[in-house]
Order: sequence, then C-alpha cells, then structure tokens
Amino acid sequence: MFSALALLSAALVPQLVSGQVPRLGGVNTAGFDFTVYTNGSFTNNAAAPPTWQYAHFSGEGANLYRIPFAWQEMTPTLGGPINETFFYEEYNPIVQAALASGPDSYIIVDVHNYARWNGEIIAQGGPTNEEYASLWSQLSTLYGGNTRLLFGLMNEPHDLDIPTWAESVQYVVNAIRAAGAQNYLLLPGSNYTSAATFPTGAGPYLLNVTDPLGGTEKLIFDVHRYLDYDNSGTHAECVTNNTEVFETLVSWLQENGNRQAILSETGGGNTASCDEYLYQELAYIKATYPSMVGFSVWAAGSFATNYILSMTPYSNGTDQPLWNVAVRPNLPAPV
Repeated sequence: MFSALALLSAALVPQLVSGQVPRLGGVNTAGFDFTVYTNGSFTNNAAAPPTWQYAHFSGEGANLYRIPFAWQEMTPTLGGPINETFFYEEYNPIVQAALASGPDSYIIVDVHNYARWNGEIIAQGGPTNEEYASLWSQLSTLYGGNTRLLFGLMNEPHDLDIPTWAESVQYVVNAIRAAGAQNYLLLPGSNYTSAATFPTGAGPYLLNVTDPLGGTEKLIFDVHRYLDYDNSGTHAECVTNNTEVFETLVSWLQENGNRQAILSETGGGNTASCDEYLYQELAYIKATYPSMVGFSVWAAGSFATNYILSMTPYSNGTDQPLWNVAVRPNLPAPV
C-alpha cells in the first residue's frame, strides 16, 4: 500500500525520456546543508537557497544546480520516513524552481553527510546499509520519474574502509533500482571524493559497482577538487589549475571502459590567481566531455556575497567577478 507521500509524488516532476546526459555546468546552491559537519552531525541551522538565483544563472547559460541537504532534515529518525513538511514545504519547492529555470536544467539531489550520521560511519559502526538505503528508496519513489534529477549518493566520504564503502554504494544502487528509479547516479569515493586520489584509491573499487539496469552509462563517478594550496576550498588564492590531476583522471576513465565523472565541487576566491586558474580548470573540464560530464562550482544559494568562495549574485543582479571571468565563459551555453 502506497503512502500519501508516494501517491503525491507523481505530480512533482514530469516524465522524461532517458538519454545521454549532456555537457553540464553550473553552481552549488547551498543552504539546507548549513551546519552539517564533516563528522556527519547537524545543528539544524539550515537556510533555503533563494529561488530567484536559478532563473538568473540559467539566463547566463548554466544548466546544473547541486542542492545539498542534511540527512537529518530529510529523515529525522535514522532509517525512518521522510519528513513530509521538510520535503514538500522546503526542499522540493527549491528543486522545482531549479527545474523550471530552463528546459535543460539538471539538478543534483545531494545528501551532504560525509558517509556519516552523528559521527558514525555507514556500515562501519554507524548506520546500516539498510538505513542508508531507506533514504534513497524513498527519494527514488518521489524523484524517480525525472532523469534531469541526478542522485548524489553522498557528499565527501572520508576516513573509512574503502572496500566496505564500495559495498554500501552497491547496496544503495540496488535499492534505488528496486524502487523503479532510472536516474543517473553519482558514485562518491573516499578522501573527500578527491579527484587526485580517485584513480588509485576508491576508483578501482567503484569500478566493480554494477547497475541492475545493465551497463554503466548511468553510473557516474563523483569527484571534487579545489585550487588552493591544500585543496580545502578555504583560501581565496588559487595555486594550480588542476589540469594534471584531471589529465590523469580522464586517462584512467578512458582506460577503464570509457567511464564518466563529474566535478561537483570546485571553486576559488575573487582573486587574480583564481581568475586565471579556475578559468583554465573549467575550460579543461568542458573540453574533455564526455569523459568529464561537467562541473558545479562552490557556491551560491544562501551564502553571503562576502563569503570567501561566494558565487552569490549581488542584490542589484550583478555577479561575482570570478563568476564572470572564469565560470560564465565555460558554461554549456554562455550568454
């Protein structure tokens, strides 16, 4: 018997014909993830991203929006039902605004918990695979009818046993398909999904994750890479364009069955060094499609305009200088 939540889900998104994901480029719109810490704890200080930003960015050629949320917001009880108030009144209206911003807009539905719940690692002393899969089974029922919604299975897993984590990823992939969803799935590695360590770290294990639909074209590897000196995304200055990192990753993808990856987080400050290096990085990502599906820079949404990596437009409708210089020219359809 279907719940009221499941019965209402059919009206949320239109049906789309499955096909090759196009070249993607856009921005993270943060807010629902605010005060999710790297140990997977959450202090409930979220802020919904402003909906007007989606039409703004889409009008400039963006077609990808990553919308992170805290696991504890979506299912306040571990393994329990989705919070209908949060989903219908807060999260889903933002997703719908992003979808409506353009006929070709794609959205990454991103659970932002670092493979943890309140300090404990999934299937490694913390939540069970069944409890983790419960979240995605329910979201699959709600969002499985629209292939413009990409499922970001987990933000930045780190400091865990990689073979065991790959088993958890497989478990969730199976659960999503069992729920009937045919969406593209973004498979995260470890080491905060570092693009630099992916080919020799989590990548070889995630290559073995299979899709019950058959083939691997709907399983996309999820990687992050910043440009500051310690790859933390906490400094305004950029010291590299990361092209050597991505050359290695692209070669690895091509050597292993022409697999695909997406750079779902990267960014820099409004500095001359980032103007140069972020532009070069994003130009490389754009040029290596379809190995690299695209990018999503960090971050707009509810961030203040003076946040160190802010891509949030100003109240008068103008953009951050770095967006104009480095990001906008590399969007799929720059305007």
